[in-house]
Amino acid sequence: MGWEIWGHTGAVNLLQGHLKQGRVRHAYLFCGPNGVGRRTLALRFAQALNCPQPIAPGEPCGTCRTCRQIAQMTHPDLLLVQVESGSTLKVDQVRALQHDLQLAPYESRYRVALLLNMERATISAQNALLKTLEEPPGQAVLLLTADTPESLLPTIVSRCEVVRLRPLPLADLALILEQERGLPPDWARELAHLSGGCPGLALHYDSEPERYQEHQRWLQDALYLLGQKRVERFQYIENLSKDRDQFRAVLRAWITLWRDLLLCTTNADVPLTNLAFESALRALARSLDSRQVTRCLAALEQGMAYLDANLNARLLGEMLLLGWPYLNPELTSASG
Repeated sequence: MGWEIWGHTGAVNLLQGHLKQGRVRHAYLFCGPNGVGRRTLALRFAQALNCPQPIAPGEPCGTCRTCRQIAQMTHPDLLLVQVESGSTLKVDQVRALQHDLQLAPYESRYRVALLLNMERATISAQNALLKTLEEPPGQAVLLLTADTPESLLPTIVSRCEVVRLRPLPLADLALILEQERGLPPDWARELAHLSGGCPGLALHYDSEPERYQEHQRWLQDALYLLGQKRVERFQYIENLSKDRDQFRAVLRAWITLWRDLLLCTTNADVPLTNLAFESALRALARSLDSRQVTRCLAALEQGMAYLDANLNARLLGEMLLLGWPYLNPELTSASG
């Protein structure tokens, strides 16, 4: 089996080198955008650390009970710490982890702590984790994931081996999806663009059609709202803002739409994200100027930060949509 990681050859070589040379660090930070493969790589590393019958040094077999349980995140020596939906990672979770890490491994060489989405940890939780990073237990390895190192305290980052993961080139990912998953070429290409080169996200869209359809519907909604006035826009936001997690997902989708519109208005030679909407967006871009689009895109990106800071979701949504231009409904309905 080996690592079976799409792309990220440099990261795999780094981790294998640490294993082969007996220089395993006490903490690793896997950084990159959502769906790029942070958790998958961390789990493969956990398998390589504890596989009792590796194919070769640094090569987990992937088939033994230990490897299977780690892949399913059910192994007794794999301590999982993650954020609940719509919440943050709290100091109590870190303190519980610290207690568990003091225990010797049940059956493996290492106790491995997997802390997912550390960018959503509170400052107090990050500060609590510092003690463990400064004085790690001898038979423990901590694996953290986050979007960027800058989203964590510098003191956390400085005590970890940082492993940066970048999206794959779109053409490369499309080819992999075609050859490894047997996807039709057009569908593989659309998924590669929609995921921004992140393999995990592309696979989610393929295996969960409802997620893909939801994303497309949110783009249709945005186009529809461009042809509506204040009352209709506020009514839409009133319904949407009742679920903060869904609201966050909608804002992410809208950011990809406005980014595509910016590329269209500036005639940039950069691939669009939403290929299914390409002709509609290029037509719509003729009624917009790049300054308008830039303002809307910047407001949405700032809105994500405000939402994470617990600003009132309904008020935020109303402010965002008030800043959108009003276009002829015939144009936006044709675009949708």
